[in-house]
Amino acid sequence: MEYRDYYKILGVSRSASNKEIKRAYRKLARRYHPDLRPDDKSAEQKLKAINEAYEVLGDAEKRSKYDRLGASWYNHQARGGRTAGFDWSNWSSGGHPGAGGMNYGDIFGQGSAGGFSDFFNAIFGAAGSAGAAGTTSRVAPKPIIQEVTISLAESAQGTMRRLKKGNRTLDVKIPPGAKDGTRVRISGGGPLGPNGKPSDLYLRVRLQADKRFERRGDDLYLKLPVNLFVAVLGGEVRVPTLSGEVSLSVPPGSQGGQTMRLRGKGMPNLKKPSVYGDLYVRLQIQIPDKLSPEEKVLWEQLMVLRKG
Repeated sequence: MEYRDYYKILGVSRSASNKEIKRAYRKLARRYHPDLRPDDKSAEQKLKAINEAYEVLGDAEKRSKYDRLGASWYNHQARGGRTAGFDWSNWSSGGHPGAGGMNYGDIFGQGSAGGFSDFFNAIFGAAGSAGAAGTTSRVAPKPIIQEVTISLAESAQGTMRRLKKGNRTLDVKIPPGAKDGTRVRISGGGPLGPNGKPSDLYLRVRLQADKRFERRGDDLYLKLPVNLFVAVLGGEVRVPTLSGEVSLSVPPGSQGGQTMRLRGKGMPNLKKPSVYGDLYVRLQIQIPDKLSPEEKVLWEQLMVLRKG
């Protein structure tokens, strides 16, 4: 069995703080999420390794045991020892997959044989926690958190995500107004706890950046190109919103950078879906880059009139 360097997997030093480890995990989890890399066949395996590394380094007790194991492993290597000669029995938890515990990976098919790696299971056991005298203690499982990525339009309308749990599937509703970091609780969707009842599962929402709109709370911001003549003379322009185009009246003499508000055309409030934020439209005046000879004459005449 090969030793797994969890610090290297997360790209952090062995003296990294919990905050640094968490930051590195979140960055890598977003980078290799299969939803964002549908054509990268290796992304899923990389994400499994990242999740496993954080499962250990993000837990003080597991990290402490892992650090002691690492020191012993590196001393063994420094003495010229080979992998086959390392005494893993001193570090084994005595547990094995499915031995009265839970396997965090089963929910989303992570790790070998649907769970974590052989290295993880050998050191920490199926319950993911080492007990006294080399036995696996049945502790309350941590909440399982899975990240899902949704678009701004899906956030505005609410959406569904289908998750696999063994041979079952879970259809999870993500409510309208969900923001980046919103957690959706799935009661009883996690593994069995020490009382024999299933624990909860949480989905953490990651919001994709939108090409048109910027979200700030429940408000949306949009940069809208406006024809110079409309800005000078006033007129009606069409403005895209998440529910379709609407008409906006631009007053005469409007300036570039001027912001206009469309009430109730923003995002629904997560707690009060019937209440909407506003859409702020920032005008971007389009200056003609090419003029015909006739147009140039007219502009020159206009300039003379303005001077007079």
